[in-house]
Amino acid sequence: MEDKKQVSVTREYFGPLYPYIEDDEITDVDFDGKRLWVTDCSNHRYVVEGEHLGREFVEEFTKRVANTVSKPFHKQSPVLEAETDTLRITIVHESVALSGRAICIRKSPPFVRLTLEKMLQEGYCDQRTHDLIRDCVRAKMNLIFCGEPGVGKTECAKYFSQFIPEDQRVITIEDNPEWHYDQIAPGSDCVSLRISPVMDYTKAIKTCLRLNPKWMMVSEVRSKEVCYLMEGFSTGVRGMTTLHTDDIRKIPDRIINMAGSQISPERMENDVYSFIDCGILIRQGMRKDADGCMKLRRYIDQVGFFSREQGENSCCLIVDRGEWTGEEIPEYVQVKAGAQKTFEIYQDIAAPFAMVAEEKVEYKADCKTVDLDDMEKEFIRKTKEGVTYLGKGRESVIG
Repeated sequence: MEDKKQVSVTREYFGPLYPYIEDDEITDVDFDGKRLWVTDCSNHRYVVEGEHLGREFVEEFTKRVANTVSKPFHKQSPVLEAETDTLRITIVHESVALSGRAICIRKSPPFVRLTLEKMLQEGYCDQRTHDLIRDCVRAKMNLIFCGEPGVGKTECAKYFSQFIPEDQRVITIEDNPEWHYDQIAPGSDCVSLRISPVMDYTKAIKTCLRLNPKWMMVSEVRSKEVCYLMEGFSTGVRGMTTLHTDDIRKIPDRIINMAGSQISPERMENDVYSFIDCGILIRQGMRKDADGCMKLRRYIDQVGFFSREQGENSCCLIVDRGEWTGEEIPEYVQVKAGAQKTFEIYQDIAAPFAMVAEEKVEYKADCKTVDLDDMEKEFIRKTKEGVTYLGKGRESVIG
C-alpha cells in the first residue's frame, strides 16, 4: 500500500457501491458474500433490499483494488486492504470467508458528524454533560474516550477536540486517517503523523514529543505504546485517546495490562491516576430522544475524574448510566481548571430556587438590606465576587 491515495472515489471505480460511498449519512458499507449491509450515522444497520452485487462485479472490484495497491489476493494471501483519505477497504477471500467473498468499507469523513443540536435531540447527552466535557478540554485536561468497538469513540473525541484553541499545536497519531484535524479545525496549528512499517506508535509518540506539542491525539492505544503516552502526559503535554473498555473505572487495569512488563503495575496505576484527568464512556442502547421515544442510540454513559492525592488513588463518577450522580465536581478538578472560585448552581443552591436565583444575577442592592433567605443571600454574595456557576445559558461548568 505504498500509494493508498490512488483508489479513485468515482462511480466507475465503485460501481453499485458508489451511492453509499457518497451518502454522508452512511458510515459503513459491508457485503457478506450474499447481501449488502449499511450502517448509518444513528448506528442503525440494515440490509439494502433489492441491491445485489453480482459475482462479476465483486471479482472486478477486487482486481481493481488489488491492482491499485499492487498487492496479491488469493488463497495464500486472503486479505486485501486499501485506503484513501476517507475510506478503509478490506476484502476477505472466499477460501477463509465461508459465506463468500466479504467486502468491508469503513468511512471516516473529514468533518464532524456530531453537533450540539443533534446530541440533545437524540439523547446523546444533556447540556450539562456536554458543557462539562467541553470545559475539561478548555481546561487542558487529559481525556480518554472508551467503549466497545463501533460506538463512536473517535467521533466523540473529534467533536470535543474542536474546543482546543487554534494556536495550541496539535499532533495527531493514527494508523488510519480518521481525525482529519486540519480540516475540522481549519487554521489550527496541526501536524498529522501516520503509522506505517517504519513509524510505529512508539516511535510516533517519541517523535511527537520533539515537535513542541501542546496536545497529542492518539487514535487508539492497544499495546506497550501506552507507556510512552503516559510519559508524554507526565511532561505536561495534553491529549486525547481512545481505548476499549465498558467502564471508565476499568481504565487503570486496561492500561496496566497493555503496558505488560514495561513498568511495574503499581507505578503504572499511580501514573494513570496522576496524569489521566477524565474518562468518558460511550455506549449504545435503548434511550429516550427529545420526543420521549425509545430508540437504539449511542450516548455518553459515564463521565468521571481520576486523582492521586496524598498517596491515595480515586475515581469520582459525575455521570453514570447517562444521568448525573449528584456527586460534586471534585475540588482537584476545579484546581486543575483554575476554577477554585466556581460553584455549581444545582449543588450549591437548591434546585427549586434556581429560577429565582438566576433572576438575581444583576441585583445591585446590599443583600443585608433585602428580605432574602440564606441561599439567596449566598448566591448574590458569590455573584458579586465574580464567581461563575452552571445554569441555563451559562458559559462554564468548572470554570
